[in-house]
Amino acid sequence: MFDALSDKFEKVLKKLRGQGVLTEQNITEALKDVRFALLEADVNFKIVKEFIERVRQKAIGQEVLQSLTPGHQVVKIVWDELSEMMGRERSGLALNSHPPTVVMMVGLQGAGKTTTCGKLARLFKQQGKRVLLVAADPRRPAAGEQLSALGRDLGIDVYRADQTQAAQSDVVRICRAGVEQGREQGFDLVVLDTGGRLHIDDELMGELVAVKAAVAPQEVLLVADAMTGQDAVTMAGQFDQKIGVTGIILTKVEGDARGGAVLSIRAVTGKPIKFLGVGEKLDALEPFHPDRMASRILGMGDVLSLIEKAQESISREQAEAAQQRLTSNTFTLEDFRAQLGQMGRLGSLDQILGMLPGGQKLKSAIEGDKPEREMGRVAAMIDSMTIRERRDHTIINGSRKKRIARGSGVTVQDVNRLIKQFLSAKKLAKAMTGAGGRRHLAQLMRSM
Repeated sequence: MFDALSDKFEKVLKKLRGQGVLTEQNITEALKDVRFALLEADVNFKIVKEFIERVRQKAIGQEVLQSLTPGHQVVKIVWDELSEMMGRERSGLALNSHPPTVVMMVGLQGAGKTTTCGKLARLFKQQGKRVLLVAADPRRPAAGEQLSALGRDLGIDVYRADQTQAAQSDVVRICRAGVEQGREQGFDLVVLDTGGRLHIDDELMGELVAVKAAVAPQEVLLVADAMTGQDAVTMAGQFDQKIGVTGIILTKVEGDARGGAVLSIRAVTGKPIKFLGVGEKLDALEPFHPDRMASRILGMGDVLSLIEKAQESISREQAEAAQQRLTSNTFTLEDFRAQLGQMGRLGSLDQILGMLPGGQKLKSAIEGDKPEREMGRVAAMIDSMTIRERRDHTIINGSRKKRIARGSGVTVQDVNRLIKQFLSAKKLAKAMTGAGGRRHLAQLMRSM
């Protein structure tokens, strides 16, 4: 995510930090590089100009120039201004004090609106909320089918108009009926999946205005494709002018190499980004934190989001049980496989590294090694073993290794390497815990 922009920022700011004394001239030169980096990232020109001017005015102040660590202070200024550009603080959903909270989802066809409805419903279900999805796009029958399938997968109720009448049904009537059902049956959240178009037209806008007037939603969330860059920003402005949106969900952010929409949309429209879609899976929806995103862009990582992801994916009991097994003689290849599965639930390795301080450098270092492919190979080898083999690696002899290799599409050497890695990890984990951990670890390192 935004790798090119992060890399450029990191180079510019590293150069500043390396200088003991800063002058107005070298600050101006550095900001020229920052300006080019933002423009190449497809950030709105006006926003870039204002951003650079604010940073320049603060950076050439006496407090910075006479500071013992002027470079670090400039980095702090850049971080502050990036956070401010994107909204400064997290903006969550405005929940109704008298449920249900009605969330109206709008956007163009192809932005991922229906899938995002499912992701949002899943997120709130995890928080203990009862969610009702409403299929409010009768013109596109596939939309209702897709939403119903998502509801079944997630165990979430879906309201749909009668199949035979759906095409002729009034959208306003469908939305009213869905909200009423949500109110009568005690749902906490009602999500309206309204119709989209391939382009903005008067018919679409008129329909959305009528729905908004009829159900008075607490939130009108625009779902926009981040990969369209400034087109997404322009479209957000048009939707807000015609309907009045309360927030934005940007999708396909994981594929957005530049980041223009994420950086510009709040500053141009005045509307906060509330969530980011970072993948196709239903758990790939992240609350948007401007300060954390600024840290990611500047290569400082986002450890808080990583911790939250881990807490969401792995329970405390699972973590404690895994730690206990890891540091005892009971840790098996079966447990090793389970650990790989838990790592996979945190997201791709690219996403995880993006949340670690200095993760950009780690990405570059291991880019050619294809670690995710290697993890897949390891999982395939363990899956090809019998239950007994997974629980007792000592019984894996030559003939068993050949069978495991054939079953997983690898070589016997790969199987040998897996067992060696497993044993090394087991020794290392045991050495790092318990009394005399450091001493045992040192002994182990000397013996390797």
